[in-house]
Amino acid sequence: MEFKSNNPYNGQEVAKFKGLTQNELVDKLNKSQKAFESWRKVPISERSLLFKKAGQVLRDNVAEYAKIITLEMGKPILESRGEVNKCATVCDYYAKNAEKFLANEFIETDAQRSYVRHDPIGAVFAIMPWNFPFWQVFRFAAPTLIAGNVGLLKHAPNVFGCAEQIADVFKKAGFPDDVFQNLIVHHDKTEIIIAHDAVKAVTLTGSERAGAAVAQISGKYIKKILLELGGNNAFIVWDDADIDKAVATALTARMLNCGQSCIAAKRFILLEGIYDEFVLKFIAAVKNLKSGDPMEEDTKIGPLARKDLADQLQYQVRNSVAMGADLLLGGNQSGAYHEPTILGNVKPDMPAFDEETFGPLAAMIKVKTIEEAFALSEQSRYGLGVTVCTTNIEKALEYAHEVSDGAYFINELVKSDPRLPFGGTKKSGYGRELAKDGILEFVNRKTVYVKN
Repeated sequence: MEFKSNNPYNGQEVAKFKGLTQNELVDKLNKSQKAFESWRKVPISERSLLFKKAGQVLRDNVAEYAKIITLEMGKPILESRGEVNKCATVCDYYAKNAEKFLANEFIETDAQRSYVRHDPIGAVFAIMPWNFPFWQVFRFAAPTLIAGNVGLLKHAPNVFGCAEQIADVFKKAGFPDDVFQNLIVHHDKTEIIIAHDAVKAVTLTGSERAGAAVAQISGKYIKKILLELGGNNAFIVWDDADIDKAVATALTARMLNCGQSCIAAKRFILLEGIYDEFVLKFIAAVKNLKSGDPMEEDTKIGPLARKDLADQLQYQVRNSVAMGADLLLGGNQSGAYHEPTILGNVKPDMPAFDEETFGPLAAMIKVKTIEEAFALSEQSRYGLGVTVCTTNIEKALEYAHEVSDGAYFINELVKSDPRLPFGGTKKSGYGRELAKDGILEFVNRKTVYVKN
């Protein structure tokens, strides 16, 4: 099978990739087991040094890696550079902290000595999405590989060029052969990979449908799985908020990566006292965003990664308007490009409220009280994160326990940080990435008990 990646801005072919045959795939899976047997014995200090080198490789080649991101999925070039540099930070973070995170945990019992040790488990199969094609992979790879596991990557077909460059990072950094392998395969090979004895766990970042399908296969073979799926984050603005700051934060929260982010703010739930001011200022801010060629330095809004994604967003916009939403800005589509769009008077049951909108669409929702705002925030099958904008920090903290999402941010957009655990609840998945939690997801927490 042959795969192609195409530039979503102009439709031009970026590259072609030959898919693995069945025998080639099995050979790679077998090699991952052999690589694990030696990699697990490499001291953590040496693994950490290799990740420091990987971070430097990323920084040294940021222009090259950013270019392939932009060409394959349309991210504005400045954001692509930022993504590559963020990958370097996660390499640095685990290089610095892995030994501490994986240290034995001594627990006092009636034994002479009892503790928990953290051993690697084997090959971890990663199914990764196209929207942050470098970051999503390194978010998985840094903690997983530094713990002594080996990695198998099945990337989204439209960013197979990114996948090849990522594999090149590990090669340039001096990692042993087959510790990280890139698999050029279609999703129909997923079960073959998961069923292989070398594979001990699966991590998937993607759609709810993909997560459910892969979780079912993983359950069949009793393989652990981590899921980071869709989101429909609420961005709540109270009456006492600094509106200018809230608008600036909201603009990034919704329009970063042209809105193609699971943790993007999608539902803007505004107290009625500030609704008009916020909406007017948000519209003005969006109008100032330059659309165009994502390879140009001043472009803020490029195309969506594929035309079908723009088609889906257009369908959600039109249906929401037909159900009574007000079209305040934008609303048009041309190929893979979709105008930044703002809808007012959005209500539950409209697609703009109920569904994950993966693109530059902001849904404005007016409420009378803080309690109503949180009730509407919770009215979602997703649970990745919530933002609250207010000057009353202590009062906002009192509501943290009422939010069922995996993250609660005050006066900041929901974002992933290597130092903090990241993950969702409900249909947004389960498990945690990053921080100490992330490195412990794919280890054997082994109890050791010593008696005289």
